[in-house]
This record gives sequence, C-alpha cells and structure tokens, in this order.
Amino acid sequence: MDLTALPLFPLHTVLFPGGLLPLQIFEVRYLDLMKRCEQSGAPFGVVCLQSGHEVRRAPRPGEAEGASSGNTETLAQIGTLAKLERIEHPQPGLMLVQARGTQRFKIDSAHLLPHGLWTGAIQLLPDDTPAAVPAELAALSQRLQDAFTAMAAQQGEQPMPAPPGDPRWQDAGWLSNRWAECLPLPASERQRLMSLDNPLWRLEMVAEWLDRLERQSQQ
Repeated sequence: MDLTALPLFPLHTVLFPGGLLPLQIFEVRYLDLMKRCEQSGAPFGVVCLQSGHEVRRAPRPGEAEGASSGNTETLAQIGTLAKLERIEHPQPGLMLVQARGTQRFKIDSAHLLPHGLWTGAIQLLPDDTPAAVPAELAALSQRLQDAFTAMAAQQGEQPMPAPPGDPRWQDAGWLSNRWAECLPLPASERQRLMSLDNPLWRLEMVAEWLDRLERQSQQ
C-alpha cells in the first residue's frame, strides 16, 4: 500500500473499522480502481464527502471540461481503509462490491487526478485501545443484539455483526462503532464519532444519542 497516493472513494456516508460497505460501481474511475484492488488485494480509502457529488456529471454545453470534474468536492480529514471481501460482475460496466472497514487514517494532502479519481497522502491511525464496556453502559450490548434480532424478524435474514457471546460485544470501541452504523444520524455526526480516538467517549456519545432519539420519538 502506497501511503503517499492511496486511492480514495468519497461517499456521503462514513465507514467504521469493522463495518461492511456494499457498493454498486458503474463509473469508469471506480471500475478501474476495483479491478486493481481485486487483482492486488490492496485496500482503498473511504472518506466522507462533506460537499460535492458522489457521481461526476458530464459538462454542460459550453462548459469547460474541468468545471464538472469535482473541484468543489470537500473531503473529511479522517477516513477508513476498505478491503474487498466480495465482488460480483452482474453485467458489463457494473460491479457489486462488499468491502470491510479496517484501519482509520488521516489525510495529509489530497489530489484529484485528471480522470476524476482522488488520491491522498495519508498517515495510518492506531486502532482503538481495547476498553471494556463500563457497567453503566453494559445494557447497550444486549440492546443492540435485540435490535438485530428484531430487524431479522421484520426484514428476513439480518446477520448479527458477531455471534452472541463473542467478546467484541463487551469492547467499547467495537460496540460503539456498530451502534453508530445503525442509528439514524447525520453523516457529520457519524464522522465525528468515527474520528474520536477514545472509544469510551464514543460509546458515551452513542448513549447520549440513543436517549435523545428516544425522547424525540415520544414527543
């Protein structure tokens, strides 16, 4: 992996370490990227798109070619490496991809290449320090497992992110990431949670959001 030119995939969403990201790929710039990642096993970087569009539009009549190339895109400074787990080719010009978030990184500088692909010079960030879920927040583990069970009953097969009894359910960082993926939060708030270095703070903020959302639903 080249830390001076990591391919970046800007999206209006946030990928957390350990999280799954399904993608439908149809733009040439990303079809080429996925092919390279599939062949090499190298990761790409997922970053939250703070302004601009995920899909490039063609220039309008009379508009300069560079005007629609995404120069107004603004990328979040912290992103997550994504590793391909599955890739399907249902038809020419379309890929169905499933990627897994691994390690967070910080972008030192980002560059837009002529064909529209972003690359970044990055620094890898350390993984969350293992931290036990505090006693006052212990109920969050079972609540999330119950939520997945309820979703499975309503929507069909909805696999748990980890089997019941798996020690990850008792890890503050992993649990807060899974909650942050499920809660109906704006992308900016997900980005703030993912960027936190302290997993206990992240879990405490998740608990605050749960309380806030529950109060809103009762109004």
